[in-house]
Amino acid sequence: MMRRILLPLWLLLASLSAFAQAKDLPDFTDLVEKHGAAVVNISTTQIIHGNRANPFPFDENDPSFELFRRFFPHQQPGIPRDQESKSLGSGFVISADGHILTNAHVVDGADEVLVKLTDKREFKAKVLGTDKRTDIALIKIDATGLPIVKLGDPNRLKVGEWVIAIGAPFGFENSVTAGIVSAKGRSLPQENIVPFIQTDAAINPGNSGGPLFNMRGEVVGVNSQIYSRTGGYMGVAFAIPIDVAMEVQSQLRSGGRVIRGRIGVVIQEVTKELADSFGLAKPVGALVNSVEKGAPADKAGIDAGDIILKFDGKTVNQSSDLPRMVGATKPGTKSTIQVWRKGATKDLSVVIGEIPDEKGAQRGGRKIKPSEPGMANRLGLTLSELTTEQKKELKLEHGLVVEDVRNGASRADLRPGDIILGLMNKGAQTELKSVEQFNKLLGQIDKSATITLLVRRGESQTFIIIKGLGEGK
Repeated sequence: MMRRILLPLWLLLASLSAFAQAKDLPDFTDLVEKHGAAVVNISTTQIIHGNRANPFPFDENDPSFELFRRFFPHQQPGIPRDQESKSLGSGFVISADGHILTNAHVVDGADEVLVKLTDKREFKAKVLGTDKRTDIALIKIDATGLPIVKLGDPNRLKVGEWVIAIGAPFGFENSVTAGIVSAKGRSLPQENIVPFIQTDAAINPGNSGGPLFNMRGEVVGVNSQIYSRTGGYMGVAFAIPIDVAMEVQSQLRSGGRVIRGRIGVVIQEVTKELADSFGLAKPVGALVNSVEKGAPADKAGIDAGDIILKFDGKTVNQSSDLPRMVGATKPGTKSTIQVWRKGATKDLSVVIGEIPDEKGAQRGGRKIKPSEPGMANRLGLTLSELTTEQKKELKLEHGLVVEDVRNGASRADLRPGDIILGLMNKGAQTELKSVEQFNKLLGQIDKSATITLLVRRGESQTFIIIKGLGEGK
């Protein structure tokens, strides 16, 4: 009798538990109903113009030419064959009079931009401006009384918080996907202006330019990129914070382009080993590899080897923070930069410059012609001093050319052709002017010590850590 009663009770408790857990899951229906109408689908058309070249493998005077022309009448020489390239994306309405935010890559190069609303109305859109560095574009349709999104504060986002994306993945209009905030402030290769929001909400081609909503129905980001080895969703997607996007669109609306500040430095991340090498208590800030001659940083007295700790009173926790801070500062502004130099902080005043619209052509690295080979030092490096011609060509006053890497010295990540400019030990940096000077300095350092070398490679400079000097041979 007891067994007959216990079994239904167990089933009832299990059902109640499952029901309670289900109630803990978020319900997105109300959010989508209230705010989904402000999301639009964007289709673009680009005309790829054909050429007027002879499409046949014969000269027009060849007898075979007429035969091929008859069998392939559509391939007429001298007549261009234009082709249409179509692509899909998403966007969202930010003003009732038709201003729409999307990705720059969605409308880049388009000859026609078509916007489709959730009520099936379609409009041709005008591109008011694009900013490729942040991948933001502002477009406009001729309409009024449109539903608009509500904007949120990305700084209030918490890792683990639920978010949803609405867009047109693979052309499937008004698709809703959900996930969580995986990380904040992500820097991606080749781009450190945007502190991306990482999410695992399913984002696929066609979602680009669509909104990322928090659970309050506020747009916190613009879906922009995915990390994928297949071209499709793999659980790692990135959105541009909406505050960054709105600042960009504001400049695009008023002036058609985005103005950013610059100071003219090349920086790298401060690792634990580099912090120890420079006598810094913890790995924070942006380590200056090189300073552009005549740039604002150069005029302010910033040197290679300085670690920038603060910009206008704001802490630079990691190197990617600095470009965002400087880029957001109006050119001509007088700012204060705090640097770590020789074991102490120092405040410097800098007048912010402006990033030009077009990047200058990047010059390739010059090849250094080695001098006669010499003996390897205790690092396993064969070095030579820069000749007068090399100094003039490279615009350097000193440095040692790495001719060969021997005895396992490859662990130092040095390569033939590198130029060693300086040695940092116990927070003090020494400029290297001769092989004899360098080897003498190495001889004074304990074999278990860690040193830092300032190295010129091609057109860039970087600091390289070497742990344990060894005895050398």
